[in-house]
Amino acid sequence: MTALAELVRVSGQVAATPSRLAKIRALADFLRPLAREEIEIALPYLSGDIRQGKLAVGYASLQAARAHAAGAASLTLQEVDQAFAALKQVKGKGAAERRSAVLRELFARALAMEQDFLVRLIVGELRQGALEGIMVEAVAAAAFLPAADVRRAVAYAGAIAPVAAAVLGGGAAALAQFSVQLMQPVLPMLAQPAADMPAALAALGTALVEWKLDGARVQVHKRGEEVRIYTRNLNDVTSRAPEIVSAVRSAAARELILDGEAIALRADGRPHPFQVTMSRFGSQQDPRAAERPLSVFFFDCLLRDGTVLFDHPTRERRAALSAALPTALVTPAVVTADLGEAQRFYEQALGAGHEGVMAKALEAPYEAGRRGAAWLKVKRARTLDLVVLAAEWGHGRRRGWLSNLHLGARDPRTGDFVMLGKTFKGLTDAMLEWQTHEFLKRETRRDQWTVQVRPELVVEIAFNDLQESSQYPGGLALRFARVKGYRPDKRPEDADTIDTVRRIYQESLA
Repeated sequence: MTALAELVRVSGQVAATPSRLAKIRALADFLRPLAREEIEIALPYLSGDIRQGKLAVGYASLQAARAHAAGAASLTLQEVDQAFAALKQVKGKGAAERRSAVLRELFARALAMEQDFLVRLIVGELRQGALEGIMVEAVAAAAFLPAADVRRAVAYAGAIAPVAAAVLGGGAAALAQFSVQLMQPVLPMLAQPAADMPAALAALGTALVEWKLDGARVQVHKRGEEVRIYTRNLNDVTSRAPEIVSAVRSAAARELILDGEAIALRADGRPHPFQVTMSRFGSQQDPRAAERPLSVFFFDCLLRDGTVLFDHPTRERRAALSAALPTALVTPAVVTADLGEAQRFYEQALGAGHEGVMAKALEAPYEAGRRGAAWLKVKRARTLDLVVLAAEWGHGRRRGWLSNLHLGARDPRTGDFVMLGKTFKGLTDAMLEWQTHEFLKRETRRDQWTVQVRPELVVEIAFNDLQESSQYPGGLALRFARVKGYRPDKRPEDADTIDTVRRIYQESLA
Protein backbone atom coordinates (compact mmCIF):
# COMPACT_ATOMS: atom_id res chain seq x y z
CA MET A 1 0.00 0.00 0.00
CA THR A 2 1.23 3.46 -0.88
CA ALA A 3 2.13 5.84 1.96
CA LEU A 4 0.67 9.33 2.02
CA ALA A 5 4.24 10.52 2.59
CA GLU A 6 5.14 9.47 -0.97
CA LEU A 7 2.31 11.58 -2.37
CA VAL A 8 3.29 14.52 -0.16
CA ARG A 9 6.89 14.26 -1.40
CA VAL A 10 5.74 14.32 -5.04
CA SER A 11 3.36 17.20 -4.32
CA GLY A 12 6.25 19.21 -2.90
CA GLN A 13 8.45 18.30 -5.84
CA VAL A 14 5.79 19.44 -8.31
CA ALA A 15 5.20 22.69 -6.40
CA ALA A 16 8.92 23.47 -6.29
CA THR A 17 9.64 23.22 -10.02
CA PRO A 18 8.48 25.75 -12.62
CA SER A 19 9.13 23.22 -15.42
CA ARG A 20 5.94 21.76 -16.86
CA LEU A 21 7.83 18.75 -18.22
CA ALA A 22 9.43 18.09 -14.85
CA LYS A 23 6.03 18.25 -13.14
CA ILE A 24 4.58 15.77 -15.65
CA ARG A 25 7.52 13.41 -15.30
CA ALA A 26 7.36 13.40 -11.48
CA LEU A 27 3.61 12.82 -11.46
CA ALA A 28 3.80 10.05 -14.08
CA ASP A 29 6.52 8.21 -12.17
CA PHE A 30 4.40 8.37 -9.02
CA LEU A 31 1.14 7.28 -10.68
CA ARG A 32 2.46 4.40 -12.77
CA PRO A 33 2.84 1.76 -9.99
CA LEU A 34 -0.33 2.66 -8.05
CA ALA A 35 -3.17 0.18 -7.63
CA ARG A 36 -6.49 1.13 -9.24
CA GLU A 37 -8.16 2.08 -5.97
CA GLU A 38 -5.15 4.22 -5.02
CA ILE A 39 -5.29 6.12 -8.31
CA GLU A 40 -8.85 7.22 -7.60
CA ILE A 41 -7.71 8.56 -4.20
CA ALA A 42 -4.39 10.09 -5.25
CA LEU A 43 -5.50 12.03 -8.32
CA PRO A 44 -7.88 14.37 -6.47
CA TYR A 45 -5.31 14.95 -3.69
CA LEU A 46 -2.67 15.93 -6.24
CA SER A 47 -5.10 18.45 -7.70
CA GLY A 48 -6.02 19.86 -4.29
CA ASP A 49 -9.39 18.10 -4.09
CA ILE A 50 -11.03 15.35 -2.02
CA ARG A 51 -13.17 12.76 -3.75
CA GLN A 52 -15.75 12.86 -0.94
CA GLY A 53 -16.24 16.57 -1.60
CA LYS A 54 -15.98 19.41 0.90
CA LEU A 55 -15.68 18.25 4.52
CA ALA A 56 -17.51 20.16 7.27
CA VAL A 57 -14.30 20.82 9.21
CA GLY A 58 -12.99 24.22 10.26
CA TYR A 59 -9.42 25.41 10.62
CA ALA A 60 -9.68 25.62 14.42
CA SER A 61 -10.77 21.98 14.64
CA LEU A 62 -7.84 20.92 12.49
CA GLN A 63 -5.37 22.87 14.59
CA ALA A 64 -6.80 21.43 17.81
CA ALA A 65 -6.50 17.87 16.48
CA ARG A 66 -2.99 18.52 15.27
CA ALA A 67 -1.85 20.01 18.59
CA HIS A 68 -1.93 16.58 20.29
CA ALA A 69 -0.31 14.60 17.46
CA ALA A 70 3.16 13.20 17.97
CA GLY A 71 3.98 13.07 14.25
CA ALA A 72 5.83 9.79 14.54
CA ALA A 73 3.74 7.39 12.42
CA SER A 74 2.76 7.37 8.75
CA LEU A 75 -0.54 6.98 6.90
CA THR A 76 -1.48 5.10 3.76
CA LEU A 77 -3.68 6.62 1.06
CA GLN A 78 -6.48 4.18 1.94
CA GLU A 79 -6.37 5.16 5.61
CA VAL A 80 -6.75 8.84 4.74
CA ASP A 81 -9.59 8.04 2.36
CA GLN A 82 -11.37 6.01 5.04
CA ALA A 83 -11.01 8.87 7.55
CA PHE A 84 -12.41 11.38 5.06
CA ALA A 85 -15.33 9.04 4.32
CA ALA A 86 -16.01 8.79 8.05
CA LEU A 87 -15.93 12.60 8.42
CA LYS A 88 -18.38 12.96 5.54
CA GLN A 89 -20.84 10.59 7.19
CA VAL A 90 -20.86 12.31 10.60
CA LYS A 91 -24.17 14.12 11.09
CA GLY A 92 -26.67 14.94 13.80
CA LYS A 93 -26.33 15.54 17.53
CA GLY A 94 -22.78 15.41 18.80
CA ALA A 95 -21.36 15.62 15.25
CA ALA A 96 -18.67 18.16 16.19
CA GLU A 97 -17.19 15.94 18.87
CA ARG A 98 -17.32 12.83 16.67
CA ARG A 99 -15.53 14.74 13.88
CA SER A 100 -12.90 15.87 16.37
CA ALA A 101 -12.34 12.27 17.43
CA VAL A 102 -11.83 11.17 13.83
CA LEU A 103 -9.42 14.05 13.25
CA ARG A 104 -7.43 13.34 16.41
CA GLU A 105 -7.02 9.71 15.38
CA LEU A 106 -6.03 10.71 11.85
CA PHE A 107 -3.39 13.22 12.93
CA ALA A 108 -2.05 10.91 15.65
CA ARG A 109 -1.02 8.49 12.88
CA ALA A 110 0.46 11.12 10.54
CA LEU A 111 3.99 12.42 10.08
CA ALA A 112 4.48 16.16 10.56
CA MET A 113 4.72 16.78 6.80
CA GLU A 114 1.58 14.69 6.27
CA GLN A 115 -0.26 16.73 8.88
CA ASP A 116 0.64 19.96 7.10
CA PHE A 117 -0.53 18.53 3.77
CA LEU A 118 -3.81 17.28 5.25
CA VAL A 119 -4.64 20.63 6.84
CA ARG A 120 -4.10 22.47 3.58
CA LEU A 121 -6.00 19.82 1.61
CA ILE A 122 -9.04 19.92 3.90
CA VAL A 123 -9.30 23.73 4.05
CA GLY A 124 -8.84 24.04 0.29
CA GLU A 125 -5.53 25.91 0.37
CA LEU A 126 -3.38 23.32 -1.41
CA ARG A 127 -2.09 25.10 -4.52
CA GLN A 128 0.72 22.92 -5.76
CA GLY A 129 0.80 23.29 -9.53
CA ALA A 130 -0.74 19.89 -10.35
CA LEU A 131 -3.69 21.33 -12.25
CA GLU A 132 -5.97 19.10 -14.30
CA GLY A 133 -4.27 19.98 -17.62
CA ILE A 134 -0.95 18.77 -16.24
CA MET A 135 -2.61 15.77 -14.60
CA VAL A 136 -4.05 14.66 -17.94
CA GLU A 137 -0.58 14.79 -19.50
CA ALA A 138 0.90 12.97 -16.51
CA VAL A 139 -1.65 10.17 -16.79
CA ALA A 140 -0.95 9.91 -20.51
CA ALA A 141 2.80 9.75 -19.85
CA ALA A 142 2.32 7.13 -17.13
CA ALA A 143 0.25 4.98 -19.50
CA PHE A 144 2.48 5.70 -22.55
CA LEU A 145 -0.49 7.12 -24.49
CA PRO A 146 -1.00 10.31 -26.54
CA ALA A 147 -2.20 13.14 -24.29
CA ALA A 148 -4.91 14.10 -26.80
CA ASP A 149 -6.49 10.64 -26.54
CA VAL A 150 -6.52 10.75 -22.75
CA ARG A 151 -7.83 14.32 -22.74
CA ARG A 152 -10.75 13.35 -24.94
CA ALA A 153 -11.57 10.35 -22.76
CA VAL A 154 -11.56 12.60 -19.68
CA ALA A 155 -13.91 15.04 -21.41
CA TYR A 156 -16.34 12.26 -22.25
CA ALA A 157 -16.08 10.62 -18.81
CA GLY A 158 -16.50 13.94 -17.02
CA ALA A 159 -13.63 13.21 -14.62
CA ILE A 160 -9.98 12.22 -14.80
CA ALA A 161 -9.87 9.55 -12.06
CA PRO A 162 -11.89 6.81 -13.83
CA VAL A 163 -9.92 7.34 -17.03
CA ALA A 164 -6.60 7.16 -15.20
CA ALA A 165 -7.63 4.01 -13.37
CA ALA A 166 -8.70 2.39 -16.66
CA VAL A 167 -5.73 3.29 -18.85
CA LEU A 168 -3.05 2.63 -16.23
CA GLY A 169 -4.42 -0.86 -15.94
CA GLY A 170 -5.63 -1.49 -19.49
CA GLY A 171 -3.62 0.78 -21.77
CA ALA A 172 -4.94 2.04 -25.11
CA ALA A 173 -7.67 -0.60 -25.29
CA ALA A 174 -9.30 0.90 -22.19
CA LEU A 175 -9.97 4.19 -23.99
CA ALA A 176 -12.72 2.56 -26.05
CA GLN A 177 -15.10 2.61 -23.08
CA PHE A 178 -15.09 6.43 -23.02
CA SER A 179 -17.24 7.86 -25.79
CA VAL A 180 -20.07 10.34 -26.33
CA GLN A 181 -23.27 8.95 -24.89
CA LEU A 182 -26.65 10.52 -24.37
CA MET A 183 -27.47 11.16 -20.71
CA GLN A 184 -23.78 11.11 -19.81
CA PRO A 185 -22.56 14.73 -19.55
CA VAL A 186 -19.20 15.80 -20.94
CA LEU A 187 -16.86 18.51 -19.71
CA PRO A 188 -17.65 21.89 -21.26
CA MET A 189 -15.32 23.82 -23.55
CA LEU A 190 -14.06 27.00 -21.89
CA ALA A 191 -12.90 30.39 -23.19
CA GLN A 192 -9.92 32.66 -22.77
CA PRO A 193 -10.27 36.40 -22.14
CA ALA A 194 -9.54 39.00 -24.80
CA ALA A 195 -8.67 42.57 -23.90
CA ASP A 196 -11.30 44.04 -26.20
CA MET A 197 -13.16 43.54 -29.46
CA PRO A 198 -10.24 44.63 -31.69
CA ALA A 199 -7.96 42.10 -29.96
CA ALA A 200 -10.49 39.31 -30.42
CA LEU A 201 -10.98 39.92 -34.14
CA ALA A 202 -7.24 40.37 -34.67
CA ALA A 203 -6.74 36.89 -33.23
CA LEU A 204 -9.62 35.17 -35.04
CA GLY A 205 -10.31 37.10 -38.24
CA THR A 206 -13.87 36.35 -39.37
CA ALA A 207 -15.62 35.06 -36.28
CA LEU A 208 -18.95 34.06 -34.84
CA VAL A 209 -19.72 36.80 -32.30
CA GLU A 210 -22.52 35.98 -29.86
CA TRP A 211 -23.98 37.49 -26.71
CA LYS A 212 -22.33 36.32 -23.48
CA LEU A 213 -25.07 35.80 -20.92
CA ASP A 214 -24.25 35.85 -17.21
CA GLY A 215 -26.31 32.80 -16.37
CA ALA A 216 -25.79 29.21 -15.30
CA ARG A 217 -23.99 27.04 -17.85
CA VAL A 218 -26.18 24.08 -18.75
CA GLN A 219 -25.72 21.03 -20.93
CA VAL A 220 -28.99 19.49 -22.04
CA HIS A 221 -29.45 15.97 -23.39
CA LYS A 222 -32.60 14.85 -25.23
CA ARG A 223 -33.62 11.35 -26.26
CA GLY A 224 -37.20 11.22 -27.41
CA GLU A 225 -39.33 12.57 -24.58
CA GLU A 226 -36.55 12.19 -22.04
CA VAL A 227 -34.62 15.41 -21.26
CA ARG A 228 -31.81 15.75 -18.72
CA ILE A 229 -30.10 18.97 -17.60
CA TYR A 230 -26.54 19.12 -16.23
CA THR A 231 -24.51 21.98 -14.74
CA ARG A 232 -20.96 22.87 -15.77
CA ASN A 233 -19.84 20.63 -12.89
CA LEU A 234 -21.89 17.82 -14.47
CA ASN A 235 -24.50 17.69 -11.69
CA ASP A 236 -28.00 16.61 -12.72
CA VAL A 237 -30.44 19.49 -12.06
CA THR A 238 -33.29 18.34 -14.29
CA SER A 239 -35.90 18.55 -11.54
CA ARG A 240 -35.02 22.18 -10.80
CA ALA A 241 -35.64 23.60 -14.28
CA PRO A 242 -38.94 22.28 -15.71
CA GLU A 243 -39.09 25.26 -18.10
CA ILE A 244 -35.91 24.08 -19.83
CA VAL A 245 -37.16 20.50 -19.99
CA SER A 246 -40.37 21.68 -21.62
CA ALA A 247 -38.60 23.94 -24.10
CA VAL A 248 -36.17 21.26 -25.30
CA ARG A 249 -38.74 18.47 -25.33
CA SER A 250 -40.68 20.42 -27.97
CA ALA A 251 -37.68 20.47 -30.37
CA ALA A 252 -38.24 18.45 -33.56
CA ALA A 253 -34.93 16.55 -33.28
CA ARG A 254 -35.20 13.22 -31.47
CA GLU A 255 -31.64 13.23 -30.09
CA LEU A 256 -29.70 16.30 -28.96
CA ILE A 257 -26.77 17.35 -26.81
CA LEU A 258 -26.89 21.13 -26.39
CA ASP A 259 -24.63 23.63 -24.64
CA GLY A 260 -26.09 26.87 -23.35
CA GLU A 261 -26.95 29.24 -20.52
CA ALA A 262 -29.96 29.27 -18.23
CA ILE A 263 -30.83 32.74 -17.02
CA ALA A 264 -33.59 34.44 -15.04
CA LEU A 265 -34.95 37.41 -16.99
CA ARG A 266 -37.22 40.23 -15.93
CA ALA A 267 -40.40 41.05 -17.81
CA ASP A 268 -38.47 43.60 -19.91
CA GLY A 269 -35.95 40.95 -21.00
CA ARG A 270 -33.07 42.24 -18.89
CA PRO A 271 -31.34 39.74 -16.59
CA HIS A 272 -31.90 39.44 -12.88
CA PRO A 273 -28.68 39.46 -10.79
CA PHE A 274 -26.58 36.33 -11.18
CA GLN A 275 -27.48 34.96 -7.75
CA VAL A 276 -31.18 34.97 -8.64
CA THR A 277 -30.47 32.57 -11.48
CA MET A 278 -28.20 30.43 -9.30
CA SER A 279 -30.79 30.23 -6.51
CA ARG A 280 -32.93 28.13 -8.83
CA PHE A 281 -30.23 25.45 -8.73
CA GLY A 282 -29.56 25.69 -5.01
CA SER A 283 -32.31 23.45 -3.67
CA GLN A 284 -34.90 20.96 -4.82
CA GLN A 285 -37.73 23.04 -3.40
CA ASP A 286 -37.65 26.70 -4.43
CA PRO A 287 -40.83 28.38 -3.13
CA ARG A 288 -40.29 31.44 -5.34
CA ALA A 289 -39.61 29.53 -8.56
CA ALA A 290 -42.80 30.73 -10.20
CA GLU A 291 -41.76 34.35 -9.58
CA ARG A 292 -38.45 34.01 -11.43
CA PRO A 293 -38.82 31.60 -14.36
CA LEU A 294 -35.72 30.51 -16.20
CA SER A 295 -35.07 31.17 -19.86
CA VAL A 296 -32.52 29.14 -21.80
CA PHE A 297 -30.34 30.17 -24.73
CA PHE A 298 -28.19 27.59 -26.52
CA PHE A 299 -24.97 28.39 -28.34
CA ASP A 300 -23.72 24.94 -29.39
CA CYS A 301 -25.03 21.62 -30.68
CA LEU A 302 -22.77 18.65 -29.94
CA LEU A 303 -25.01 15.81 -31.13
CA ARG A 304 -28.07 15.76 -33.37
CA ASP A 305 -30.04 12.65 -34.26
CA GLY A 306 -27.15 10.23 -34.04
CA THR A 307 -24.50 12.52 -35.56
CA VAL A 308 -21.69 13.44 -33.13
CA LEU A 309 -20.58 17.02 -33.89
CA PHE A 310 -17.67 17.61 -31.48
CA ASP A 311 -15.08 17.49 -34.27
CA HIS A 312 -17.16 19.53 -36.72
CA PRO A 313 -16.27 23.22 -37.15
CA THR A 314 -18.13 25.97 -35.32
CA ARG A 315 -20.04 27.04 -38.44
CA GLU A 316 -21.45 23.52 -38.93
CA ARG A 317 -22.41 23.14 -35.28
CA ARG A 318 -24.13 26.54 -35.40
CA ALA A 319 -26.06 25.48 -38.50
CA ALA A 320 -27.14 22.28 -36.75
CA LEU A 321 -28.21 24.31 -33.72
CA SER A 322 -30.31 26.70 -35.82
CA ALA A 323 -31.93 23.78 -37.63
CA ALA A 324 -32.74 21.93 -34.42
CA LEU A 325 -34.21 24.75 -32.31
CA PRO A 326 -36.53 27.74 -32.71
CA THR A 327 -34.80 31.12 -32.87
CA ALA A 328 -36.07 32.04 -29.40
CA LEU A 329 -33.86 29.34 -27.87
CA VAL A 330 -30.66 30.27 -29.74
CA THR A 331 -28.18 32.85 -28.45
CA PRO A 332 -28.13 35.98 -30.68
CA ALA A 333 -25.03 36.06 -32.90
CA VAL A 334 -23.47 37.52 -36.03
CA VAL A 335 -20.68 36.28 -38.28
CA THR A 336 -18.34 39.11 -39.15
CA ALA A 337 -14.78 40.26 -39.73
CA ASP A 338 -15.82 43.92 -39.57
CA LEU A 339 -14.70 45.58 -36.36
CA GLY A 340 -17.41 48.24 -36.52
CA GLU A 341 -20.16 45.64 -36.82
CA ALA A 342 -18.65 43.52 -34.05
CA GLN A 343 -18.28 46.53 -31.74
CA ARG A 344 -21.90 47.57 -32.34
CA PHE A 345 -23.04 44.02 -31.55
CA TYR A 346 -20.96 44.08 -28.36
CA GLU A 347 -22.56 47.38 -27.30
CA GLN A 348 -26.02 45.91 -27.99
CA ALA A 349 -25.24 43.00 -25.65
CA LEU A 350 -24.13 45.42 -22.91
CA GLY A 351 -27.18 47.56 -23.53
CA ALA A 352 -29.40 44.54 -22.99
CA GLY A 353 -27.78 44.03 -19.59
CA HIS A 354 -25.48 41.13 -20.48
CA GLU A 355 -21.79 40.56 -19.76
CA GLY A 356 -20.42 41.12 -23.25
CA VAL A 357 -19.77 38.75 -26.15
CA MET A 358 -17.98 35.57 -27.12
CA ALA A 359 -15.92 35.51 -30.33
CA LYS A 360 -15.41 32.04 -31.81
CA ALA A 361 -13.22 30.76 -34.63
CA LEU A 362 -15.45 29.46 -37.43
CA GLU A 363 -13.36 26.39 -38.23
CA ALA A 364 -12.62 25.26 -34.68
CA PRO A 365 -13.92 21.98 -33.20
CA TYR A 366 -15.55 21.76 -29.76
CA GLU A 367 -12.65 21.00 -27.41
CA ALA A 368 -14.49 19.51 -24.45
CA GLY A 369 -12.77 20.14 -21.16
CA ARG A 370 -10.25 22.63 -22.57
CA ARG A 371 -9.82 26.38 -22.35
CA GLY A 372 -9.05 26.88 -26.01
CA ALA A 373 -7.82 29.94 -27.91
CA ALA A 374 -10.66 29.39 -30.40
CA TRP A 375 -13.14 30.90 -27.93
CA LEU A 376 -12.47 34.42 -26.68
CA LYS A 377 -14.62 36.34 -24.21
CA VAL A 378 -14.89 40.11 -24.32
CA LYS A 379 -16.42 41.63 -21.19
CA ARG A 380 -16.64 45.07 -19.65
CA ALA A 381 -14.87 45.17 -16.30
CA ARG A 382 -15.55 47.65 -13.53
CA THR A 383 -12.85 48.85 -11.13
CA LEU A 384 -12.70 49.87 -7.47
CA ASP A 385 -9.88 51.30 -5.38
CA LEU A 386 -9.76 49.06 -2.31
CA VAL A 387 -7.48 48.65 0.70
CA VAL A 388 -5.46 45.51 1.47
CA LEU A 389 -6.44 44.15 4.89
CA ALA A 390 -4.39 40.93 4.90
CA ALA A 391 -2.60 38.52 2.59
CA GLU A 392 -2.10 34.76 2.53
CA TRP A 393 1.18 32.99 1.88
CA GLY A 394 1.42 31.59 -1.63
CA HIS A 395 1.95 28.00 -2.70
CA GLY A 396 3.85 26.39 -5.55
CA ARG A 397 5.88 28.90 -7.50
CA ARG A 398 4.52 31.64 -5.18
CA ARG A 399 5.82 29.93 -2.05
CA GLY A 400 7.58 32.45 0.20
CA TRP A 401 5.57 35.39 -1.15
CA LEU A 402 2.40 36.91 0.25
CA SER A 403 -0.12 36.41 -2.50
CA ASN A 404 -3.88 36.14 -1.88
CA LEU A 405 -5.13 39.63 -0.99
CA HIS A 406 -7.99 40.34 1.44
CA LEU A 407 -9.74 43.43 0.07
CA GLY A 408 -11.83 46.03 1.88
CA ALA A 409 -13.91 49.11 1.09
CA ARG A 410 -13.94 52.10 3.44
CA ASP A 411 -16.90 52.61 5.76
CA PRO A 412 -17.25 56.42 5.96
CA ARG A 413 -19.29 56.18 9.18
CA THR A 414 -16.70 54.32 11.24
CA GLY A 415 -13.45 54.78 9.34
CA ASP A 416 -13.03 50.99 9.31
CA PHE A 417 -12.84 48.78 6.23
CA VAL A 418 -15.43 46.23 5.11
CA MET A 419 -14.07 43.10 3.48
CA LEU A 420 -15.45 42.30 0.01
CA GLY A 421 -13.42 39.28 -1.02
CA LYS A 422 -10.00 37.92 -1.94
CA THR A 423 -7.91 37.62 -5.08
CA PHE A 424 -4.47 36.43 -6.16
CA LYS A 425 -5.12 37.04 -9.86
CA GLY A 426 -3.29 39.63 -11.93
CA LEU A 427 -0.17 39.75 -9.75
CA THR A 428 3.18 39.79 -11.55
CA ASP A 429 6.36 38.45 -9.96
CA ALA A 430 7.51 42.03 -9.43
CA MET A 431 4.24 42.87 -7.62
CA LEU A 432 4.52 39.76 -5.44
CA GLU A 433 8.05 40.66 -4.37
CA TRP A 434 7.14 44.30 -3.72
CA GLN A 435 3.94 43.62 -1.80
CA THR A 436 5.51 40.92 0.39
CA HIS A 437 8.15 43.42 1.50
CA GLU A 438 5.57 46.15 2.07
CA PHE A 439 3.07 43.91 3.87
CA LEU A 440 5.65 42.59 6.31
CA LYS A 441 6.55 46.17 7.23
CA ARG A 442 2.86 46.70 8.08
CA GLU A 443 2.21 43.35 9.80
CA THR A 444 -0.04 43.49 12.87
CA ARG A 445 -0.52 39.76 13.56
CA ARG A 446 -0.45 36.43 11.75
CA ASP A 447 -1.41 32.78 11.85
CA GLN A 448 0.03 29.89 9.87
CA TRP A 449 -1.57 31.01 6.60
CA THR A 450 -2.35 34.71 6.80
CA VAL A 451 -0.60 37.97 7.67
CA GLN A 452 -2.87 40.80 8.86
CA VAL A 453 -1.61 44.25 7.87
CA ARG A 454 -2.32 47.86 8.70
CA PRO A 455 -4.87 49.11 6.13
CA GLU A 456 -2.59 51.53 4.32
CA LEU A 457 -2.07 50.23 0.76
CA VAL A 458 -4.62 51.03 -1.94
CA VAL A 459 -4.94 48.69 -4.92
CA GLU A 460 -7.05 49.08 -8.07
CA ILE A 461 -9.20 45.97 -8.54
CA ALA A 462 -11.05 45.04 -11.72
CA PHE A 463 -14.15 42.89 -11.26
CA ASN A 464 -17.06 41.70 -13.36
CA ASP A 465 -19.94 41.92 -10.93
CA LEU A 466 -21.09 42.01 -7.33
CA GLN A 467 -23.20 39.39 -5.62
CA GLU A 468 -24.92 39.03 -2.28
CA SER A 469 -22.83 37.11 0.22
CA SER A 470 -23.38 35.99 3.80
CA GLN A 471 -19.64 35.31 4.08
CA TYR A 472 -18.63 38.97 4.31
CA PRO A 473 -19.91 41.57 6.81
CA GLY A 474 -20.98 44.04 4.11
CA GLY A 475 -23.28 41.45 2.57
CA LEU A 476 -21.63 41.75 -0.85
CA ALA A 477 -18.72 40.03 -2.59
CA LEU A 478 -16.71 40.76 -5.72
CA ARG A 479 -16.98 38.33 -8.65
CA PHE A 480 -13.90 37.57 -10.75
CA ALA A 481 -11.70 40.13 -9.01
CA ARG A 482 -8.15 40.70 -10.27
CA VAL A 483 -5.41 43.22 -9.54
CA LYS A 484 -4.84 46.02 -12.04
CA GLY A 485 -2.14 47.75 -10.00
CA TYR A 486 -1.29 49.50 -6.78
CA ARG A 487 -2.20 53.17 -6.32
CA PRO A 488 0.65 54.82 -4.38
CA ASP A 489 -0.95 58.16 -5.22
CA LYS A 490 -3.93 57.34 -3.04
CA ARG A 491 -4.32 57.19 0.73
CA PRO A 492 -6.67 54.74 2.50
CA GLU A 493 -9.17 57.53 3.02
CA ASP A 494 -9.24 57.97 -0.78
CA ALA A 495 -10.39 54.37 -1.33
CA ASP A 496 -13.89 53.64 -2.55
CA THR A 497 -16.52 53.36 0.15
CA ILE A 498 -18.91 50.55 0.94
CA ASP A 499 -21.68 53.00 -0.04
CA THR A 500 -20.22 53.19 -3.56
CA VAL A 501 -20.08 49.42 -3.72
CA ARG A 502 -23.70 49.13 -2.62
CA ARG A 503 -24.76 51.74 -5.17
CA ILE A 504 -23.06 49.77 -7.97
CA TYR A 505 -24.89 46.65 -6.83
CA GLN A 506 -28.25 48.44 -6.70
CA GLU A 507 -27.69 49.85 -10.20
CA SER A 508 -27.17 46.29 -11.45
CA LEU A 509 -30.66 45.48 -10.17
CA ALA A 510 -32.32 48.39 -11.98
